[in-house]
Amino acid sequence: MTIKRNVFYVSDRTGITAELLGRTLLSQFQGAAFNKTTLPFIDTVEKARTACIEINQAFSDQGVRPLVFSTLINPNTRNVITACNGLVLDLFEMFIRPLEKELGEESSHVLGLSHGISDHDAYNDRIDAINFTLNHDDGITTANFELADIILIGVSRSGKTPTCLYLAMQYGIRAANYPLTPDDFSDGHLPKLLQPFRKKLYGLSITPDRLHKIRSERKPDSQYASLDNCRAEIRKAESIFHSEAIPYLDTSTKSVEEISITILHAAHLHQAHPAS
Repeated sequence: MTIKRNVFYVSDRTGITAELLGRTLLSQFQGAAFNKTTLPFIDTVEKARTACIEINQAFSDQGVRPLVFSTLINPNTRNVITACNGLVLDLFEMFIRPLEKELGEESSHVLGLSHGISDHDAYNDRIDAINFTLNHDDGITTANFELADIILIGVSRSGKTPTCLYLAMQYGIRAANYPLTPDDFSDGHLPKLLQPFRKKLYGLSITPDRLHKIRSERKPDSQYASLDNCRAEIRKAESIFHSEAIPYLDTSTKSVEEISITILHAAHLHQAHPAS
């Protein structure tokens, strides 16, 4: 029987970096099970000691060392965590020291540079991109489509909204989306209101079985969610993609991160102000 290992992501800020690196590494161990806990804003020795108590308790309860991914910068808090009863992977020490040696310069050891608002113009631009995306979600309005960096199209529940929001939040991309509905399939051509923006369009598709499952969670036993209807809508949407030479991506087995990165590169989008 596989033992579920406790995993702690410890950070002096949000924990995003520790989680990203830790989850990427742990994804390579598919035979293991993990119970994950994020401990953010560990920016004092007192907080580090409290975190260490929690980590040690997990060791006592389970009898095996927790895995600890740490991105703490302050040496005093790092030393406290390093002394815990866990396998502590100090990601800061792992990467910063070789960089200091290579660059011939000591790092600043300043907290929060990667996730703080160090460039207010860049931050405001990303907020503007998020607002644009929210205002142009799911065909709410097509006004100002000419200002969009990209317009995602596809059937309902194919992943357009989360992808647009991720592009806006992470990369400052003004991403709009438009749902292709049965009304748009009547003549088999691209809707007229989208035709002026053909070069900005990127399609999202999905397998019928996956779409049926997603829609059934929202509207069970409806015509909207029926497998036959899902097959028909996807077939007609992909027919438009092919006839209009619109690039598209199957999102069935991809995470929003994978979808976004694929689109970012395939559509040659300029990353306005990527989040650190």
